[in-house]
Amino acid sequence: MTRGTLLAAFAHPDDEAFGPGGTLALYASRGYAVHLICATRGEAGSLAPEVGSAADLGAIREAELRCAVEALGLHGLHLLGYRDSGMPGSPDQDHPAAFIRAPFEEVVRRLVALIRELRPDVVLTFDPYGGYGHPDHIYMHRAVREAFERAGDPEAFPEHSAQGLRPHRPARLYYTVLPLRPSRLFLAILRIFGMDPRRFGRNRDIDLEAALRAALPVTTRIDVRAVLDRKERAAACHRSQGGGWMRQPRLLTFVRRGLWGVETFHRAIPPFRPGEPIEGDLFP
Repeated sequence: MTRGTLLAAFAHPDDEAFGPGGTLALYASRGYAVHLICATRGEAGSLAPEVGSAADLGAIREAELRCAVEALGLHGLHLLGYRDSGMPGSPDQDHPAAFIRAPFEEVVRRLVALIRELRPDVVLTFDPYGGYGHPDHIYMHRAVREAFERAGDPEAFPEHSAQGLRPHRPARLYYTVLPLRPSRLFLAILRIFGMDPRRFGRNRDIDLEAALRAALPVTTRIDVRAVLDRKERAAACHRSQGGGWMRQPRLLTFVRRGLWGVETFHRAIPPFRPGEPIEGDLFP
């Protein structure tokens, strides 16, 4: 028996560990069934310099994802099998199997089937901007939001009944969001050191200023310090994406706990009302 079910839906291997990995590990450690949906195998990701080259990056990143799932203690991994679409302007967006080219109704149908099968109490995904504007993140947000609404509708996808999948509407929907004050401080530090926050990341293709403008308010803070080692081990699994950065030995434990010991979310459903206190739990 489990205390409840949490379903997280993201686009690429490493979204789970670099994002809400501590939260996923925390609820898994507390006896909740925690499942992860991943839309792609991350074929368009750029390799960390220490890795060199890879003949099949998708296979490497899938193996890294499975490593991270084990490190976090999750109950299930569900791969949708689409192809990474890459960032805006990338030729990967023109690939016929690119996630953003998949028919929207098809993606929603598959997500609804998983919601009806797993029957989560809480669903977790990207915010409308996809964190930093990645097209796959935004598409996943749209599809998950639609699937959340339609999974409980008995008239939606009636063919599921032949598979024994009954309508189910989760109680809550959350988005991963940036904490505003630390993010503003980080951007200020980048500017002090002469770095352009509009061209951030290994490929200089992330606009942090735009991400901050699009950020939703934090409604929920989850203290993950008790499972920070699991989050760091999961991040380290993503070696091809430079995942070892969280476990830098030069960073003292109390510094690491301060930097990523709390994860932040926005409660979309039921809508967070003005005046409500900040939550410390995803479950009602």
